[in-house]
Amino acid sequence: MLDGAVAIVTGAGQGLGRAEALELARQGARVIVNDIGADVAGAGHTQQAADHVVEEIKASGGDATAHYGDVSDWTDAHTLIETAVKTYGDLNILVNNAGILRDRMIFNISEEEWDAVIRVHLKGHAATSRFATAYWRNKSKESGGAQYARIVNTSSEAFLFGSPGQPNYAAAKAGIVALTMATAQSCGRYGVTANAICPRAFTRMTESLGFLDPEQFAPEKVAPLVAYLGSRGAENISGQLFVVYGGLVDVVAQMSAERRFETVGAWTVEKLQEQLGPFFDKRQPISDGFAMLPS
Repeated sequence: MLDGAVAIVTGAGQGLGRAEALELARQGARVIVNDIGADVAGAGHTQQAADHVVEEIKASGGDATAHYGDVSDWTDAHTLIETAVKTYGDLNILVNNAGILRDRMIFNISEEEWDAVIRVHLKGHAATSRFATAYWRNKSKESGGAQYARIVNTSSEAFLFGSPGQPNYAAAKAGIVALTMATAQSCGRYGVTANAICPRAFTRMTESLGFLDPEQFAPEKVAPLVAYLGSRGAENISGQLFVVYGGLVDVVAQMSAERRFETVGAWTVEKLQEQLGPFFDKRQPISDGFAMLPS
């Protein structure tokens, strides 16, 4: 599906990013494997994680190149995009996956814990998208036509349902969805599609949760959707949000008004109580729990 395409996967040294990089390569893409830099054990020695994934891809007959850098750093993000273009002559697919966790309740989270998660997730997505879309926009203007250009961002159900112990993570993932929608609408004219996924995957980041079965929620079961969204065949899919795990893909409905209340003249507190009070009396407030989409 991806023969001849050039792809970038951030945070691809292990876990979900690794599975996505391997699947993109299996489908024929040449892959830039980005990672911040972490050692892994393999073949009797220790090596950097991205190099290990590159070796896996090459051993399977694919083509890949490692890139080490912090995607939340504007300069590193620019260099990442340039690496793809200089190495393989183009860029077609950007998969933003890199992320960290600093779990804490809102009432005792530190400034550093807040800033770190927002920086890596949200700024990291924005930085790479900024330079990738600039590249595609310039190329579209030069050629006079739409480009083969795909962005797949990584959000989370933590944003959909407000994970109570992850206010920083939930906020960052909500921002990523908003960024995705804005990118889809501003760059569609250049051929760019932008979509976001909410994956349920058993990885180093999620294993501490304790309720994800490693086989059912294997990262390899998420990767095919990422490869499909990165393909030419997905040119009409943009501005969408997907929940994906196992053998399931949910297309999440776009935000819409559930119920409208009107009054004659201006609202007063009394009028609001009269109309909104009975409506919410029949509903349970969101508190002390974390719901998931129906399986």
